[in-house]
Parts: sequence; C-alpha cells; structure tokens
Amino acid sequence: MLAYIGLGSNLNNPKQQIKNALIALNDTQDVKVVALSSLYQSPPIDGSKQPDYINAMCQVDTHLTALELLYVCQAIEVKQHRVREKKWGARTIDLDIIIYGVQVVASKQLIIPHPEMMNRAFVLVPLAEIEPDLKVPILGNVQDLIDKLDISGLKKL
Repeated sequence: MLAYIGLGSNLNNPKQQIKNALIALNDTQDVKVVALSSLYQSPPIDGSKQPDYINAMCQVDTHLTALELLYVCQAIEVKQHRVREKKWGARTIDLDIIIYGVQVVASKQLIIPHPEMMNRAFVLVPLAEIEPDLKVPILGNVQDLIDKLDISGLKKL
C-alpha cells in the first residue's frame, strides 16, 4: 500500500528532526520510504509566537494497516520527545498520515484523508511535488486543491 505522511517540526533543529523521523520510518519493518519532497518553511497556522515550521512529505510503501502505521508514527514522535501541550503548539516532530492508498478511514483514532489537508499549503504543495497528478480520495486532484489556497507564506528550502 502506498501512503503519504506529512512531517513537520519547529523545535530542536527541525531539519534534523525530520531526517531522524524519516530514518526511523524507513527502519520500521514493513515500511519503506520511496519518495521525499523538498523541505518547506511556513509560519505557525495559528499565528502564535513560535518558530516557523519546516515541513516535508514522504511516500511510503507499507504492508501495515493504516492504524498500525499510525502507531508507528506515534512511537517515532514519542522517541523524538514530542510533547502535546496545546493544539498547534510548537513540537519536535509531527507525523501525520495524509493519504493511505485510496482508503477512506473515519475512526476515533484516525481520519484519512487528513481532515485539514485541503486547507494547508505545507501539506498540498510537497504532496504535489511527489505526485503532481494525485487524486485525493473524496477531495479530488491535488493541483485543484492547491489552486484554492494562498501559498504565498510557503517557502521552498
């Protein structure tokens, strides 16, 4: 199964945090990172006073279920000292499953496609970099979604 995972960090050397998370993902049994976007810098989505975020998107090939992949992502976050103090707060690492094949998942633990992806340039632009013609389940073509957003605050590194 091909899945797309968004990575983000704005604490403790964000570029290294993303690199460490990618290594951990790739070292996980039944998960192989097969594509990676460029890094992108963006301001916090809530406008709060915290450092800008560094974001990327990776494509993984996995035999894990979506829920098992979520648990892998959460374990990596814990290993990299992710603290969940407040919504949209600063973080060492954030791993979000954005798309999992063509599946639509709506459970207490996980919603796929990611419910906010269509509002986030830092998700859609790197996603389109990896797969420009991607059709997002329920939402449509990734480029059409980007065309509806203001992407002026996003900076490719």
